[in-house]
Amino acid sequence: MRLGAAALASASLFALAPGGPPPVAVPPARLAGTGGQLLVAEAPRANATSGTLTWWDLRDGRWVRAGSAPARFGARGLVEGGARRQGTNTTPTGLYELPYAFGTRAAPDGTSMPYRRVTRDSWWCQDNASRSYNRWTEPRPADCRAGESEHLTAYGRQYAYAVVIGFNYDRPVRGRGAGIFLHVDGSGPTAGCVSVPADAMRRILAWADPARRPHIVIGTTGGATAVTRY
Repeated sequence: MRLGAAALASASLFALAPGGPPPVAVPPARLAGTGGQLLVAEAPRANATSGTLTWWDLRDGRWVRAGSAPARFGARGLVEGGARRQGTNTTPTGLYELPYAFGTRAAPDGTSMPYRRVTRDSWWCQDNASRSYNRWTEPRPADCRAGESEHLTAYGRQYAYAVVIGFNYDRPVRGRGAGIFLHVDGSGPTAGCVSVPADAMRRILAWADPARRPHIVIGTTGGATAVTRY
């Protein structure tokens, strides 16, 4: 995975052997702003729709793998986050915060992240003309068209457990994309999210500690995409 100048992560993190141990030392200063937990979503190349998600704890200046799972990406692969366009079925590369979790099911045991339970009135607004663009709304506001939004309860399988990926979230740019999540696998590639098996989502939610400010970094092992923090 090739890192951009603003990535704030060490390339040695991504050189770890698939088996995990021994952990590789990473100077904490090289990871300023990423906290003490990191999920790494890697595809073998930019046009791939599957790869691997691993999650790591920073312990005494060393990253130690806490788990891994097969991952799926957008149906049209990955693209640099700042260049992404809405509706392209691409997964944005970059380093992102994880604001909160949600689900159509109750939070798994051990979950400490903020967790919102989906109801029949829960929507994710993707309408570029709405003041609620790229936000959870409950109920759906009048300026957010249903045809330009996701009715979260309609995705009972995929959104059984999910985590919001902070892509285009803090200062949304219209047309860049909305509703990028880490969620449970569906039947194939995603529309731009990262997905993993349900058991992996339960393990991630039990592992993630908001006090350690978990982040996710998305990119390619072959260096076809730069990883920049947004």
